[in-house]
Amino acid sequence: MAWLYIANLAFAILAAVTPVAHLLELPNKFSLDAPVWLAVQQELYRGWGPFIGGPAEIGALLSSAAAAFVHRRHGQVFWTILIACIGYAGMIAVFFVLNRPVNDAVSSWTPSTLPADWPSYRIRWETGHAVAALLAMISLAAVVWSGRRANGAADKRDHRSRGPGARP
Repeated sequence: MAWLYIANLAFAILAAVTPVAHLLELPNKFSLDAPVWLAVQQELYRGWGPFIGGPAEIGALLSSAAAAFVHRRHGQVFWTILIACIGYAGMIAVFFVLNRPVNDAVSSWTPSTLPADWPSYRIRWETGHAVAALLAMISLAAVVWSGRRANGAADKRDHRSRGPGARP
């Protein structure tokens, strides 16, 4: 099942890219004034969610679920990949609870209609991405660890099946 691990790892990396990028830019975004922040939200991030973020997170969740099913009898590997599944489900939930409402609100704003409480929207949006980044990194680590552990277990099973003194 090496192909499943490779697909899972690829999705895990892609799912981490966007929230980690948002986390890294967070300090600079807090220094933006209202019209510039609004422009960044409306123009710079257009297309990321539907083409990169969402599909990567869903792909990571589905490939992790498939890996959990494959390793359902392999104790530590199963439980570790289940942690990744929970992390990816959490990322999707965080998006719908914290980020999507902000995206929906911001899409109709103009610099002249920006509400007085716009900083609360910014904090909510950035918090969502910070939480998603944490979940993505935990899930990525779980995918890597489970893949290494599964490969090690497969190597041991392979060695035992060949018998003592057998050549690889």
